[in-house]
Amino acid sequence: MARAPLLQLNEISLTFGGDPVFDGLSLVIQPGDRVALVGRNGSGKSTLMKVMAGLVEPDSGDVIAGPGVSVGYMEQDPDLSGYETLGEFASATLEPSEMYKVERAGEGLKFDPDRPVDTASGGERRRAALARLMAEEPELMLLDEPTNHLDIEAIRWLEDELKGTRTAFVIISHDRAFLRELTRATLWIDRGIVKRQEKGFGAFEAWRDQVWEEEDTQRHKLNRKIKAEARWAVEGISARRKRNQGRVRALQDLRAERASQINRQGAAAMALDAGPKSGRKVMEAVGISKRFDDKVILRDFSLKVQRGDRIALVGPNGVGKTTLLNMLIGKEEPDTGTVSLGTNLALALFDQARAQLDGDMTLWESLTGDPEMRVSGKADQILVRGQPKHVVGYLKEFLFDEGQARAPVRSLSGGEKARLLLAKIMARESNLLVLDEPTNDLDVETLDLLQELLGQYDGTVILVSHDRDFLDRVAATTIAMEGDGRATVYAGGWSDYLSQRGQDDFAESVTETKKAAVAKAEPKKAEKKGLSFTEKHRLEALPAEMERLTAEIGKLEELLADPELFTASPVKFNKATQALVERQEKLAASEEEWLLLEEKAES
Repeated sequence: MARAPLLQLNEISLTFGGDPVFDGLSLVIQPGDRVALVGRNGSGKSTLMKVMAGLVEPDSGDVIAGPGVSVGYMEQDPDLSGYETLGEFASATLEPSEMYKVERAGEGLKFDPDRPVDTASGGERRRAALARLMAEEPELMLLDEPTNHLDIEAIRWLEDELKGTRTAFVIISHDRAFLRELTRATLWIDRGIVKRQEKGFGAFEAWRDQVWEEEDTQRHKLNRKIKAEARWAVEGISARRKRNQGRVRALQDLRAERASQINRQGAAAMALDAGPKSGRKVMEAVGISKRFDDKVILRDFSLKVQRGDRIALVGPNGVGKTTLLNMLIGKEEPDTGTVSLGTNLALALFDQARAQLDGDMTLWESLTGDPEMRVSGKADQILVRGQPKHVVGYLKEFLFDEGQARAPVRSLSGGEKARLLLAKIMARESNLLVLDEPTNDLDVETLDLLQELLGQYDGTVILVSHDRDFLDRVAATTIAMEGDGRATVYAGGWSDYLSQRGQDDFAESVTETKKAAVAKAEPKKAEKKGLSFTEKHRLEALPAEMERLTAEIGKLEELLADPELFTASPVKFNKATQALVERQEKLAASEEEWLLLEEKAES
């Protein structure tokens, strides 16, 4: 029996005071869909997701959720007002018997449920919102950049959870490895039109390039036809007037067709200039260490960085990657050991917090107000790698339009803020580029260009990233910070590191401290042994869950036993049948899970 769609958008149109964001958009999300939602920064991905979630009302058209379908949405900036702690927010919609779901998600996503909302960082708030969504288990999950502020271990946990769920989901993400692993279909927003391909993100770039190639071919043919018709209009004017007028009208139609074609947005005109070469030795750390109170960040670490090196720092959130980065570039002093910097260094820094951007400034002021970019006596020009350039012209190179030049920085999307910060650091000549989480929010095309530029850059690159694909494409050396002050240098990128270190060893090492803390915090009482903290809670909750499912199955079977139900209400009959099958499957899965946990507890 064909199942009803979870969500339908019919002829959606939406305009925000200018050109339409969408016009006549229709799409369907089916049960079991695993969809990547992709498009350039500013193309409307987050807006479309908010329309799907019912948070943005379209100007026209219909958004129709299936009967009884719950739609869950994780936004980039969740509102936690009214809640004391992250755990209170994450569990607000759950029954007491379901609290274990938040605890489990909290372990996987690494957030502290007891953290007060007032002191929580943006990343902690996002992790709490993601934990809440995972615990609610809606029929359709809408995930807007869920991997931002997650470390690689948490990303892998989320991947495993989404692989195992029966819930349908739509994902916006800059993390290509994450999208390749999870998606089986792709929605592509391109110039206000949403196209769908029944293949996952792994096939997207080939599909996109094919579409663009076909467009170029059609545009070339159309231009040739217009040129031929225009020549006839001049040379063949002496022919019969009726025929002339028909062909002239046809020529006008062709020109109107060409005018209506929307040109593709080009790639950002990003460029890096290494400027004067640094000395052969860029920096050298000898026996450095660092601790904050009782927390050891680094023990007896040594590293020599040569000109042209590509070095990546990886490890869990909070392990000290940014601290090590700051020690290497001289922004922070080690407790022991020494760091010596080479000669003739010109540093450009992309900071994770984007502290170089003032949200109250306009884009114009952000560039012209930078002392290193200011041109004396020219209020509308900036220095770009030593040459004066008009501020709006430079912003256009990074895909900002003229109207955005006077807009406040805070009005920009995450991807646009990242592009603006890249514009600032790329205006400078540099020979040491330090990038702390540069990939967050960037679209695929901008990421591709950034990787290409880093490959051609005649300077030294040190970066921190949780983007495995980006690490593989850029890094030649990986420093793995594994907790308890350990930092080990490996040759190659992320995949090379895993092959040398071992995936299982990595996962165990980065969770060792977390497991110890959980074990220490558990009450000392007679409990089932052999089970994790989460499994014990799950084993205690399963009997009530199985009892509830059994009762629901009984009610549905009683309803379906009515011989007149199908004739009197076929829709109700189909819904009840579908609900019965779903609950029977859930009960079977719960019984199997209970047996496995009981066996594990007994062993």
